[in-house]
Parts: sequence; C-alpha cells; structure tokens
Amino acid sequence: MRPPTRIPRQAPNPYDELARLAPPEYDVAEVSRDRDPLDPAATPARAHDPAGTGPGIASDRDDDPADAWSPPDHRGRSRFGSLSLAVKLTLTLVVGAAFLLLADRAAAMYAQEKAADKLQQSLGLATRPDVDIHGFPFLTQVAAKRLDRVDVTVPDVPAGRVSLDEVRATARDIRVEGSLPDSLQGAVVGRLDGDVLLSFDDLGRELGASQVKFTDAGPDSVHIAGSLPVAGHDLRLRARAHIANEGGRSVATTVDGIRLDIPGVATYRPGKDRAHSGLRLAPETASAIARSKDQARAMLQVPAVVKALGVPEEQVRRALRGEDELARFTGRPGFVRQLMNVNLVDVVAANPRIMKKAGVDPALVDAVLNLRPPELSDRLSLSFELPRTPGDVRLRDIRVEREGIRAELVGSGLEIGGNG
Repeated sequence: MRPPTRIPRQAPNPYDELARLAPPEYDVAEVSRDRDPLDPAATPARAHDPAGTGPGIASDRDDDPADAWSPPDHRGRSRFGSLSLAVKLTLTLVVGAAFLLLADRAAAMYAQEKAADKLQQSLGLATRPDVDIHGFPFLTQVAAKRLDRVDVTVPDVPAGRVSLDEVRATARDIRVEGSLPDSLQGAVVGRLDGDVLLSFDDLGRELGASQVKFTDAGPDSVHIAGSLPVAGHDLRLRARAHIANEGGRSVATTVDGIRLDIPGVATYRPGKDRAHSGLRLAPETASAIARSKDQARAMLQVPAVVKALGVPEEQVRRALRGEDELARFTGRPGFVRQLMNVNLVDVVAANPRIMKKAGVDPALVDAVLNLRPPELSDRLSLSFELPRTPGDVRLRDIRVEREGIRAELVGSGLEIGGNG
C-alpha cells in the first residue's frame, strides 16, 4: 500500500523559479515578497530600499516632479515631422518649383492668346492664328523683352484668286514692344522661316471648277483633269500647269496642253500651232461619216475639207457622181485617219448647215471655239501671291508635292503692330 501523498501547506511561489535567473546583487526574496500579492509578509519596496532606487523597482516617491507619472500619448507623431531636415528642404524646393512652373506656363499661355489677337489684327487675317511660345522659363524672357522662338500656324490665308491652305512659320530672336504678358503692343522678328501650302483639295472650289482634279506631275508641273460644262454638255478636260517663282513673292503659272473632248464627236486643242491645235473629229464620228453616204457627200462638198484631205480634186468629183464610187473612196484605207486630221475650225464657221448634216452640232462647236486660250488658262491658273507685310518676307524652293504646291518661307525684320 502506497503512502499518502504529502500536500504542501502553501502553493509554490512562481517567483522562486525566476529567482534562479536573477543577478546575484538582487534580493530575490525581497522582490518575491514585494511582488507576491498573496504573501502577507510582502512589503513595499521602499521598506527595503528607503531611497526608492532599488534595481528594477519603481520608486513611489512623488516629491520629484520629474518622476511623476503621466498618461501615454496615443496620438502618434506627424509623418512630415519625422522626416530629416534634408528631406524637408528637398520637398520644399520641389513644391516651390512646381508653383513657379505653373505660374510660368500660365503667363506663357496668356501671352500666346494676346499675341494671336495682335497678329490677326496687324496682318488683317480672317482666321485667328495659332501661336506657340517656346523657351523656359518664360518670365525671364519677359523681363528681357526678347523671345527665343515662337511658332505660328495660320490657316486659310488669302493669296489672290486662291487661298493658301496653311502657312507655318517659326520666328526667332523676337524683340517685344510693350509689357508681356498683358500689355503687348507689337514685336519685331529678327529671323523667320517656314512654308506655305496651296492644297490641291481646295483648288477646284477656289477656281470655280469643282469637277476638275489637280495632281502632281513632277517637281514643277501639275496635271489637270476633269470635266467642264459648255453649252449644256460636260466636256472632258486635260491640261498641264507649270509653276515658277516670280520675284520671290508670288508663284506664276503657265498652262499648256489644254484639250477639250466633246465625247464621241470632236477634240479641241487651243493654240497657234495649227498642226497640233484646232478642232478635229473623234474616231467614232469620222468612222460614222465614212459609213454614211449622205454625211460623207456633205463633207466632200466643202472645199476646205477636200483641201485638208490632200487628195486630187478629180477623185473627189468622181466619188460624188455615184454611190459606188463614193463607197470606194470613203472605204479605202486611211480615209478615216485623213478625215480626223482635218481642222474643222474654219469649216464650222463657214458651213454650219453642212456640219450639222454631218452629225456635228454647230452650236456646241461654236461655244467650244469661243473658249479662248487666255480665258481657259486663267480659269486653270494656280498662281498666288503673298499678302503684303512689313519687312522682307520671300518665297523660295517652290515645288509640287502630293498634297499641293509648297514653298519655303523666309524673312527678316518683320514688324507686327507697334511702331517697329
């Protein structure tokens, strides 16, 4: 039989285990008693440490304000306050620079608006230009009253009979008159360069020939094709325009190779070279006349036609005596081509009745012949001239591109508003 288990009279003190870990200078028993609320023998720490400075034991003395207890501060510290001085200075500089940048750009934008208004008023532009002032900082340029670079884009600039689709220019070394940005009076441009564009898309509308299309035909030539209404008929138009620089301020145009086709009837080429100009029958009409005895007889009764054919008159008289002879004469090889080479300009004027019998409308032919070469050239001219501006502004390197006619723009001493 096992002996009964001995029950201790008092539960073990947990601080006894901690006592083994305490340094030798600590009075573990005293600490244990002081901190054991169940030990009736426990005494406050100052009973064993009158000064209240025992190691690891807080003093209960309240005669020293520095030792007074205060509640903990749970509000937390500011993030900016926790930064170092160098970081604070850097952030301050960045914020200040951002404000200066915004102020500088705001002043530049306001000055751009004022400059656009002044430019439109000074040059008499119908459309307000787009002005872009370069350079940073802008305010230092304002203080010096000089701008490094200004880009200007002006749409739809009148230039004689046509309008330039776009004028782009870059002005440099600009001396400002007045106070920027709010009291701009004028400016003097030291140097100007850019380009102008006469758009092919707008030429038909500008010239009143909306059915005519312009395309590039080389560095200095423009191909013209389309239709032209004449006497109630739409005639096919072909021509070529050559461009050249004229005095550095305008583009001159020479139009040649004009050809008007009366569909299925005739072709008219104006000009003084009678070997290649004049009114000539189309292949369809010449073939129809050769097959028709009445039309062929009517044409052979005109002396000017017989002379233009270049055949002996005796053959013509023999052909007019009988239908068989006429058929052999008009059916021989080369007759249709000979008939197409006849210039009908004089024939129509002298024999309108015979031409009508041959299937050619004299009224239509007369209307075509009244289209004189100078009038046609003027209607198809692509010439333009720069608006008059104070200062030396010129065109150079004029060329034909896919979009239209483009020229470089150069100048100096251009005055905008003010007194210069």
